[in-house]
Amino acid sequence: MRILVTNDDGIHSPGLWALEEIAKAISDDVWVVAPETDQSGSSHSLTVNDPLRLRSVSERHFAVRGTPTDCVIMGLRQILDAPPDLVLSGINRGHNLADDLTYSGTVAGAMEGTILGVRSIAVSQAFSHARGVEPPYETAVAHGPELIRDLLAIDLPKDVLININFPAVAAEEVAGVKVTVQGRRDQAMLKIDERFDGRGNPYYWIAFQRQPFEPVTGTDLQAVRDGFVSVTPLRLDLTAHRVLEDMERALGSAE
Repeated sequence: MRILVTNDDGIHSPGLWALEEIAKAISDDVWVVAPETDQSGSSHSLTVNDPLRLRSVSERHFAVRGTPTDCVIMGLRQILDAPPDLVLSGINRGHNLADDLTYSGTVAGAMEGTILGVRSIAVSQAFSHARGVEPPYETAVAHGPELIRDLLAIDLPKDVLININFPAVAAEEVAGVKVTVQGRRDQAMLKIDERFDGRGNPYYWIAFQRQPFEPVTGTDLQAVRDGFVSVTPLRLDLTAHRVLEDMERALGSAE
């Protein structure tokens, strides 16, 4: 089995090394193609106005001056002489749950792999974000190989990718695995942090304020909060099928 590993935190991210360790527990044919710099929050963006620079870091390790989407395309169309059997994207520094999925470069890497016809999985590791605390990647490394092997045995539709989130607990404290749906976050948590530079000019950070929030049962948010590994199947098709008939009637286009 040939595995292509990418991420959005950059070629030097500890999470990328951890995911490569998981990949090597599954296969001895592992290739890494990751962004030259941190691309967190880049979503499914594609570089079209600038050239892509490719750098060989070491054997089977390449850095692309571009997004995770660019990396997957370069891996499949330029670097590899044959398509991979699996694309693994991550391990992201922090969870990718609920609305985060729409911003996530990690999930986008798996999306692009799926679009190009390769089974793809996004992997993220939750952590507390307290100052000085690093994600417990060892949790994902301990549980990742077996979980991914089990997922590979499932016959998935061609337009489905998988989003895995490991909880912010030690490996031995993981409560289990739950198959979940994508949750919705309380958007009151999103805020603008206004600051001023040395000349008195304002500048802004998009930030999140922590506040009590009760996630819906069965969601990725609840599973990770409760110490479970969350596994969510996602579709590339964004069509709101439940709205189609109402919209056709309203616009007079129903047959």
